[in-house]
Amino acid sequence: MRELVVISGKGGTGKTSITAAFACLAQNSMLCDADVDAADLHLLMDPKVLETSDFMGGHKASINLDICMQCGICIELCKFEAISYQFKINALDCEGCGVCVDFCPINAIDFPMIKCGEWFKSETRLGPMVHARLGIAQENSGRLVSLVRQEARKLAESSNRELLITDGPPGVGCPVIASLGGATAVVIVTEPSLSGIHDMERVIQLANNFKVPVMVCINKYDLNADQTEKIIESISKRNIRFLGKIPYDPNFTKAMIQAQTILEYAPESVASNIIREIWEQIIRAPEMNVITELQLNKN
Repeated sequence: MRELVVISGKGGTGKTSITAAFACLAQNSMLCDADVDAADLHLLMDPKVLETSDFMGGHKASINLDICMQCGICIELCKFEAISYQFKINALDCEGCGVCVDFCPINAIDFPMIKCGEWFKSETRLGPMVHARLGIAQENSGRLVSLVRQEARKLAESSNRELLITDGPPGVGCPVIASLGGATAVVIVTEPSLSGIHDMERVIQLANNFKVPVMVCINKYDLNADQTEKIIESISKRNIRFLGKIPYDPNFTKAMIQAQTILEYAPESVASNIIREIWEQIIRAPEMNVITELQLNKN
């Protein structure tokens, strides 16, 4: 089983739409949405949820007033001012650092684990899908990304899927780091802008640190020809596989409104044909050489 992770240095590059299009072309594959902070792959896949599980990923302190001797040590040590002089903890202000728990002289502060989100096993028209939803203002998104990928891998192996296509988070932070480890290859979707180039270079460096093979494609390339050429030049200097250029196409948005991929909504569009060519390059790449020829085209 191979895992192809699709990421971008920044949001708004069209990463999720392109990931969904890849799933439309692949055979014997399944999907994983690792962008848990702002999951939106389900908008295109319209999944039928088969199993829901809680994600327990953090702690909140709670003072047991029955045994608290009101010494005030917790108030003094709390850097977030989450503890009132009535020795009650504001759950919104508590960051779950545990300092008050460690230094309470009589162990009067409980520190239970809390629910930070949910993750799901679902069925879609393009195969199984594992995805998640992190709670509002909750942390530990990196841990949830790791959990979602782990469960997706288990499901892929148990159902004899040859390929796991993962929609990764944008940026270079903890969630992205959690999405890269153990991946077979990474496709970076970038755009022709100054921030697009800068963030692409950062995420390339991150992938190199994990020794994960990198491939790059440019979306909306025709919006800025000069920046597109700069991206191609940067990729060439780094000896990175360049997959191709996708033009700006309003059909991406129209397809999303209809909960479809662009290949389903506008199969004969220029963008759809280029995505097919890009997909063929991906599965023919040496990094993906165990993928069968049947996955060249699902049409």
